[in-house]
Amino acid sequence: MSLNRTISTTKRVLSQLKHDKRTIALIFIVPPVLLTILKYVFDGQSQVFDSIAPMLLGIFPMIMMFLISSIVTLRERSSGTLSRLMTMPISKTDFIFGYALAFSLIGLFQALITSGVMLGLLRVTVLGGTIQTLIIAVIASFLGTSLGLFTSAFARSEFQAIQFMPAFIFPQLLVCGLFIARNNMAKPLQWFADIMPLSYSVDAMKQITIMSNWGHVLTKDIVIVLLFAIFALVLGSTTIHRKG
Repeated sequence: MSLNRTISTTKRVLSQLKHDKRTIALIFIVPPVLLTILKYVFDGQSQVFDSIAPMLLGIFPMIMMFLISSIVTLRERSSGTLSRLMTMPISKTDFIFGYALAFSLIGLFQALITSGVMLGLLRVTVLGGTIQTLIIAVIASFLGTSLGLFTSAFARSEFQAIQFMPAFIFPQLLVCGLFIARNNMAKPLQWFADIMPLSYSVDAMKQITIMSNWGHVLTKDIVIVLLFAIFALVLGSTTIHRKG
C-alpha cells in the first residue's frame, strides 16, 4: 500500500464529486432537511423527537454513503476506468482505501452540517457532546462506504445498485432499534439485529445521547462497527481484478 497513491485516489474521487451538484445536494442538504421536517412531524412532542434525532444521525450517513459509494464505484467499473487503473502501478488496497478516505471526508462534512442543524437549530440535547456525535456519524459514513464498495461488485447498472437498498439496508433499518427496542422484538429478529452493523451504530448514538462520559459500551459499539467496515473493505478488494 502506498500512502501517496491512496491520497491521489482520494483527490481524484473528491474532484469528480465536486462537479456533481445533484450528488452534493443529496449528501449535504437532504439529511438536515429531513431532520427539520421530522421536528415538525413531532410538533409538540419534543421528547420523542429528541430521542429519535440522534439515532437518525447514526443512520443517515451510512445510507447516503452506501448509495453514493456503490453508484460511483459502479460507474468506475462499467466505464472501464477501474480496469485502466488496474493496469497502472496502483494496488487494490490503494484504490479501496482511497475511496474509503474520500467518502469518509465527505461523511465528516455531512456530519458537521447535520449535527450543527440538529444541535443548534433544532436544539436537540446530546449529553455526550458534539465531538462524540461527529465521531459516530463519521464512523457510520465509513461503514456505509465500505458496504457500498463491496456491493457495487454485484450490480450491473445504477438501478441495480439502488436495488440493494431495500434488500440490504431496509431490513437492518427495521430491526436496529429505531422504531422499538431490540429486546422487545421476537427472538429471531433480535438474533438478526445482533449481527447487523447498523444496530451498533444506532446503539452508539443512543449511548452518547444519554451518557456524558465515554463508557466501555460505547467503545464496544464503535469497535464492532469499525470491524464490520474493515471486513467489508477487505471483501471489496477481492472483487477487484487486475488486468494484465
